[in-house]
Amino acid sequence: MRVPWLTLLFQVFAWVLSAKGAALNNVEEKEALEFLLQFGYLQKSLEQFSNKFTEEEIEVALRSFQLASGLPATGQVDMATLSQMRQPRCGVDDPFNERTLKYRLLGRWRKRHLTYRIYSYSEDLGITATRTAVQTAFKYWNDVTHLTFQEVRTGRADIRLSFHGSSPWGCSRPFDGPGHVLAHADIPELGTVHFDADEHWTEGTSHGVNLRIIAAHEIGHALGLGHSRYPTALMAPSYNGYRSPFRLHWDDIEGIQALYGKKTLPTTAPGTSPSTFPTTTAVAPKPSKIPDPCKDELDAIMLGPYDKTYAFHGDYVWTVTDFGTNPPLKISALWKGLPGQLDAAVYSPRTGRTYFFKGTKLWRYRGFKLDSGYPKPLTRIPAKIDAALYWPKNKKIFIFKDTGYWQWDELGSYFSNIPRKISTLFTRAPSHLNAAFTWENGKVYFFKGQSYWRLNDQLRVEKGYPLSTAERWMHC
Repeated sequence: MRVPWLTLLFQVFAWVLSAKGAALNNVEEKEALEFLLQFGYLQKSLEQFSNKFTEEEIEVALRSFQLASGLPATGQVDMATLSQMRQPRCGVDDPFNERTLKYRLLGRWRKRHLTYRIYSYSEDLGITATRTAVQTAFKYWNDVTHLTFQEVRTGRADIRLSFHGSSPWGCSRPFDGPGHVLAHADIPELGTVHFDADEHWTEGTSHGVNLRIIAAHEIGHALGLGHSRYPTALMAPSYNGYRSPFRLHWDDIEGIQALYGKKTLPTTAPGTSPSTFPTTTAVAPKPSKIPDPCKDELDAIMLGPYDKTYAFHGDYVWTVTDFGTNPPLKISALWKGLPGQLDAAVYSPRTGRTYFFKGTKLWRYRGFKLDSGYPKPLTRIPAKIDAALYWPKNKKIFIFKDTGYWQWDELGSYFSNIPRKISTLFTRAPSHLNAAFTWENGKVYFFKGQSYWRLNDQLRVEKGYPLSTAERWMHC
């Protein structure tokens, strides 16, 4: 997706390239810049007029990409760099920098036996070959850890695999047609793995895209691994083609064993050499009380990153889907450094930032990464707010406490210093909220106790409300 300020930023980018004598045309230069933005090498700033990058920032981003791709780290875009950017790859971001030396860990499952379900199949391979490819992909990880996997045909599974195309239906991040982005996955314990249905999926040939290898890569993300800096690793961002025989890279193995421990055999044959891979066994902290989505009230709720609905209670967060809820997991497993017992959470589609409120402090994240300088103290609103939501009609964030609300323009100077009564704008809506958000249908929802209210486009509570949060949202 092209951002409105891309032309302005491109002028800086083109100047850097021309200063270095790069022999690329304007279309190619813009393509390279968009790649760096799309896959996380350049981070957009929150401030409205500061979306320019310096020559040094662009060079650092290019060197980071080149190092991770096995290219000379010149900091200059040449045809070899552009060609690598065009390679088929995973849709997950590359959080690399010049100091990245090994595997990255993005989260972990709190159990060692996981179920998976295949909801749709590759038309190229058919049902049987698709199931075999996925089963083999899971086995690569089972062979080196204590993890075990079981396919289920019905009901809810921990990891859910399906094929989607360029239509947004069923996938919050639509694919781009044949080539380039092949698949993507969510980190634990979300469990979603999507493949591009428009690719030519194959097995046992160098033609097309090997489903077994791509599935193993995406399952690696679903188990908690980020991308690897080593171009020949399974978890490298780009697809390296069909390989027979295929084996995990040592960086893949060290990463997964750092999360789940090394698989040990009951006995060791005489003369057997120990593994050359060091083992770090993950020791999970004792969890606090795990909430029951059917009984516990919400601390906060939001339509957040990747268009998922996140519900919060205590130290835990869970996602709400059309099929029910995913198992709760520690908030810190997704948003590192974020405490539990939150007052409010709100995601802004306008900036791609997520804001968390607790007590007298504010945390701001881009995706699941904490922005520099945060948390910051709240200075213009009282501590311990009740709820917050983003309203797309005026592109402002509404903050609620007791019977009042404030409006905040995160990109401008506007802030309503004096709170207004909730009843003056939100007709027949309750006060002293537990949580609030605007959902994907554009409706505003207020949550209080075990009930919720839905408001129409005029911010009036609709007839028939309140209803049960447990029944209608958590599918209890």
